[in-house]
Amino acid sequence: MTARAFSAKAAALAALGCLLAGVLPAAAEETGLPEAVREVAIDQRLGENVPADAVLIDEEGRSVRLGDYLGRRPVLLNFVYYECPMLCTLVLNGIVRTLRTMDFEPGREFDIVTVSIDPRETPELARRKKALYMATYGRDRAAAGWHFTTASRESIERLTAAAGFRYTYDQETGQFAHASGIMLLTPQGRLHRYFYGVEYAPRDLRLGVIDAAQGRIGSKVDALLLYCFHYDPVTGRYGLAVMRLVRLSGLGSALAIAGFVAFMLRRDRRRAPAPREAG
Repeated sequence: MTARAFSAKAAALAALGCLLAGVLPAAAEETGLPEAVREVAIDQRLGENVPADAVLIDEEGRSVRLGDYLGRRPVLLNFVYYECPMLCTLVLNGIVRTLRTMDFEPGREFDIVTVSIDPRETPELARRKKALYMATYGRDRAAAGWHFTTASRESIERLTAAAGFRYTYDQETGQFAHASGIMLLTPQGRLHRYFYGVEYAPRDLRLGVIDAAQGRIGSKVDALLLYCFHYDPVTGRYGLAVMRLVRLSGLGSALAIAGFVAFMLRRDRRRAPAPREAG
């Protein structure tokens, strides 16, 4: 295989992985897709727990457990590999673009844990990748809340299986075929939301974080938005909850009418003439 053909195949595998988020293997087989991507998908495991005892190596070479990042705030979990030629970069770039438009920050309202799915990658590689994205993000204090990690094959397989992240390794190109998406965990480590693709709407991520934190963060406006929007697991987005909006509008109308009636009654009482004294 020529270098050009090799590069083209690697790029094709990455692009197909992006398109296959949530696609069942049977459907992939029916479309005649390459065998390398037939098992690629993201299966939602909403409400299930990730293994808090899974061992990771952080960007400083320290052995940690996933549970070390849990317990305080929601956690945005994403699987990449640091030498990925295309798709993983798109995922990480998409996360940064979203973060730069939000006032929520890693290390404050939520944390981010990035896990390499390639057991051959090293903490040094993770450290360089973190430095690159911290410089791109431009908020130094967020470094304490965004963790770039590596892991053994056993830990990777445990984590990805629990999260429903299915990928394959193509021996010919030396690349991983995988789908694109990120997962939001509750502070207790329960899978709460999935967001697909390589672009993540700031509103969706913000509402997801507030929802995962059970409303303990955010403003009254955020609470109202969370009431009026609901998460669609099929699309991985928050959309208007029409019935809730109708009820809220009905309540607002009823309160407005009640207020108007009360105002008119008070005005009539003020205008009523005082009773005359007898004699």
